[in-house]
Amino acid sequence: VQLQAFGGGLVQAGGSLRLSCSASGLIFSSDVVGWFRQAPGKEREFLAAIKWTGTNTYYADPEKGRFTISRDNAKNTVYLQMNNLKPEDTAMYYCAAVSRKSFTTAQVMAPNLYDYWGQGTQVTVSS
Repeated sequence: VQLQAFGGGLVQAGGSLRLSCSASGLIFSSDVVGWFRQAPGKEREFLAAIKWTGTNTYYADPEKGRFTISRDNAKNTVYLQMNNLKPEDTAMYYCAAVSRKSFTTAQVMAPNLYDYWGQGTQVTVSS
């Protein structure tokens, strides 16, 4: 599986961005795609995840209500809609994928669960 994240950019505080994660290669029904971000000097942080089939989504608590993850199976693409952006949202944003039939909520939030990573897209929020 190869992942490519894009859609980042410079936005003013309060603005919105929609990130896209395009997946190529074999996609299985058990695949999970997640979004993470990493700011300079900080650890990689989980934002949201979605299963390739079904309706299960997972969010980090601080992002609930501001961030929405969705997918378009026909386009092999997963999106992260980000609203009401804040300067502290400035980071490199990554998408990641793993084939896993079962997992806990805690596991899906952990970067080490994921086998495949995209190259990242930079989001900068100005105040």
